Amino acid sequence: MDRGLAPGGRRGVRSGRRVVRGGARGVVRAGVRGGAGAGARGGVRAGLAAVVLLATAVSGCGLKSGSPMVDDVVPGSVGQGLPLKGASLTVTSKNFSENIVLGQMIGLIFKAAGAEVLDRTNLPGSVSSREAIVKGDADAMYEYTGTAWITYLGNAKPIEDPYKQWEAVRDADVRNGVAWLPPSTLNNTYTLAISKKNNAKYGLKTMSDVAKLSREDPGAVTVCVENEFASREDGLPGMERAYGMRIPAGNVRKMDAGIIYTQVSKSDSCLLGEAFTTDGRIKAMDLDTLVDDRRFFPNYNAAPELHAKTLAKYPVIARLLDPLTRKLTTGVARELNAKVDVEGQDPHDVAKDWLIGQGLIKEG
Repeated sequence: MDRGLAPGGRRGVRSGRRVVRGGARGVVRAGVRGGAGAGARGGVRAGLAAVVLLATAVSGCGLKSGSPMVDDVVPGSVGQGLPLKGASLTVTSKNFSENIVLGQMIGLIFKAAGAEVLDRTNLPGSVSSREAIVKGDADAMYEYTGTAWITYLGNAKPIEDPYKQWEAVRDADVRNGVAWLPPSTLNNTYTLAISKKNNAKYGLKTMSDVAKLSREDPGAVTVCVENEFASREDGLPGMERAYGMRIPAGNVRKMDAGIIYTQVSKSDSCLLGEAFTTDGRIKAMDLDTLVDDRRFFPNYNAAPELHAKTLAKYPVIARLLDPLTRKLTTGVARELNAKVDVEGQDPHDVAKDWLIGQGLIKEG
């Protein structure tokens, strides 16, 4: 998953999660997380539409291309009175499932509120979508506070309190012409996963429990991780020091993220695996996740990030998006991600169905 280029640029495309290529409702879907979907369901899925509508709009900041949102949606609990009627807005996202779904949600809410919406979701990596917001080539997206604080704003140390971290990001990004709306509790950060079957034996609940087990029985703790996580200070080495873990080097196994979940779930080669808190496969593969009780990993709370001039022109956007953001939790994200990554549903459809189910918008 890339929350983006998370701390110090980690993970380009957050590996293994099924992604949609080519604009919002994409043409190609690559396998489940892992580079282009290592180890999993993957291959290529011919898109839901063989022809993607393309639109170009020229702004003072450059050329924008994407697909117009053509959904017939109307206000539900948000957007009453069509406060964005006459507005032309562009939404964007990174190219992993969760962020695409969130970008689609913003676009659908704008559409229901009366705007014409250009869909530029599914841009490669984090830099593309970030630059689109900064330059005004896109108006809004959901970004992650940890990514902004560390990667974009250049800070080495995360802020432990998630709201204070958001405040620091909001204040620092003013100079970049970027505005932030209040964050969700959706926190897409690292965790360690273990199968329920194996955890019946060890009863691990926290990462401190793992540290204790590693000291008492080092041979029992085998950990499967991505190559980058194995070497980064904000990954395994830092975690081991923070918790006093003693994991023998031979017990650390490096592999693609898409394979990690399968190995943790179905084999004895990994007692524990690097995982992400919002990943839909956690529930699908019946895994337990461990609490980061020393709060080593940064917070990656999703929050609306906007081109500041757009928010100044349409301040009602805050009122439109706040009800959505308040509903976004880690559990909700895990559920929606599973619909894309496990069940193979289209991110646009997942976003639309959920918004309608929550009463935020309605079918026209």
